[in-house]
Amino acid sequence: MKPQAKIERVAVYPGSFDPVTLGHLDIIHRAAKQFDKLIVAVLNNTSKNPLFTVEERKELLRQATDDLDNVEVDSFRDLLVRYMRSRDAGVIVRGIRSVTDFEYELQLASTNRHLDEGIETIFMTTNPKYSYLSSSIVKEIAQFEGEVRELVPPHVEQALRDRFRERAQAADRR
Repeated sequence: MKPQAKIERVAVYPGSFDPVTLGHLDIIHRAAKQFDKLIVAVLNNTSKNPLFTVEERKELLRQATDDLDNVEVDSFRDLLVRYMRSRDAGVIVRGIRSVTDFEYELQLASTNRHLDEGIETIFMTTNPKYSYLSSSIVKEIAQFEGEVRELVPPHVEQALRDRFRERAQAADRR
């Protein structure tokens, strides 16, 4: 009998990651243990005004995940289910911080399931120490030169400082 080829289990963790936080990294590290390949996919959402470009966010994520051999960083601007098909991925990973997150994520999961019944969504609850954490909160704290050391990796902390310094200097020149 011919041995069957092992089917690779591929999951996608989509998000804006503007910027990546320790809460995101908690989900990434835990999900990477569950799948052969985890693709962290940066959403290029043209309706938002991000602090960092897609390429900058990808690079920040690459630096934050360089210790994980089975994690790949990518980006997309299409429907998530189309992107999933293009990457032969069968599972969407989503982090849940609260009941509010769950209601929103359940709606998205149901919609994605309607669009493609072959794609599953799994929810991972965040570590309680990150349950309050969001990229928006991090940006607001960093904008006013608050301490974000315990919220993001060191290279992201520096990128935030640099970006807000650039913006302040540009505003001063006007």
